[in-house]
Amino acid sequence: MKTTYKTHFARDIKAELNGYTVTLAGWVHIKRDLGGKKFLILRDKTGTVQLILTKGKTPQHIIEMFNKLTRESVIEVKGVVKASAKAPRGVEVEPLEIKVLSLARTPLPVDVTGKVHADIDTRLNNRVLDLRRKENQAIFRIQDTTLKAIREKLRELGFIEVLTPKIIASATEGGAQLFPVLYFGREAFLAQSPQLYKELLASAFERVFEIGPAFRAEESDTPYHLSEFISVDIEAAFMNYLDVMNVLEEVTDHVLTKIRKENLEDLKTLKYEEYFPKMRRPIKKITYDEAVNILQEHKYPIEKGEDLSTPALRKLGEILDEAFYFVIDWPTSTRPFYTMPKRDNEERTESFDFVYKWLEIASGSTRIHERSLLEKQLIRQGLDPKNFEYFLKWFNWGMPPHAGWGLGLSRLMLILTGAKNVREVVLFPRDKKRLVP
Repeated sequence: MKTTYKTHFARDIKAELNGYTVTLAGWVHIKRDLGGKKFLILRDKTGTVQLILTKGKTPQHIIEMFNKLTRESVIEVKGVVKASAKAPRGVEVEPLEIKVLSLARTPLPVDVTGKVHADIDTRLNNRVLDLRRKENQAIFRIQDTTLKAIREKLRELGFIEVLTPKIIASATEGGAQLFPVLYFGREAFLAQSPQLYKELLASAFERVFEIGPAFRAEESDTPYHLSEFISVDIEAAFMNYLDVMNVLEEVTDHVLTKIRKENLEDLKTLKYEEYFPKMRRPIKKITYDEAVNILQEHKYPIEKGEDLSTPALRKLGEILDEAFYFVIDWPTSTRPFYTMPKRDNEERTESFDFVYKWLEIASGSTRIHERSLLEKQLIRQGLDPKNFEYFLKWFNWGMPPHAGWGLGLSRLMLILTGAKNVREVVLFPRDKKRLVP
């Protein structure tokens, strides 16, 4: 599509266009002055293309303009395409006109070419410039494919996309880790999960999903935790936890397939194509009790009833030698009040965590759909059912059996890109230390 500022993108400039006049627009990526010849690498969303200026051939006012340009300045270029075996990709552009749209100040706080290393705090402090690096461009193109693939598969499976409130009157899952906000003179909170709303919506639409922000005031300061994150959530009526595990398996497999097909060049840019995860289906399932027994057999210090910490999962992943696996049937004491206890053992639940090697990326369960049992579980966890009446009352009018899961998009992106810190795969991360940019 031609626009006011360009007729072609950088990737469109090929030797077959030799002799054609084109208009490009983008950023000054690199300048090289060799005296008789000057080279300018122009960058846009699709990549780079080389401009060549030759003494005695290129008009003097264009050479003077070249000399004034700073890296990351935004320019519009009208020029003639020339096939050249010496040029990158076998083609370059001889400019007829260069127009400065925005002159960048120097020095740059971070090097967009990536040749000069910067630590993550420096990069995040200058995030907009950092996002111009080709590695970051690759990460967020992969994220775009991921979101598209998730939506494709869920819609194929009969789910509709919904949007739930992010300002709520009371706690979703018991009251911990909430951000309070002033709401017209009343106290409200930022939603830590769409959990209760998506359960109610399943009683109207049967199968729903949401991709949206969630907020948790956790003190955790690790490479895997954020205060604001994107959660991928589903809820399905007339399904149990085994059914929604199958949905999760289908979704994950579809995402992996799509990225291998559509983002191979991005994986190469990240030097990750050889390490990109492979999934064996069906995904292995082990119970929580089996996991603890395995760890104990391998002399790892853990007792029944304890959560599986990151070190425990690291050890378990080594032992199982599985890329992806489910840990199912967790203790009731470790799960939220709405989680269905197993019929034959009230101390265990119809629940699961979805793990990649050692990193938990999703969790889910069968939900309780009977009001009396919900109230019993609330009391068991030290919660007052009266505080949840806004939720419980809907269980008086035909709540079907249902199940669902929530998946952390940033954690999924770690395994899809090889990044080591969730802050690298979030455009503008929020944690306990960072509120800007």
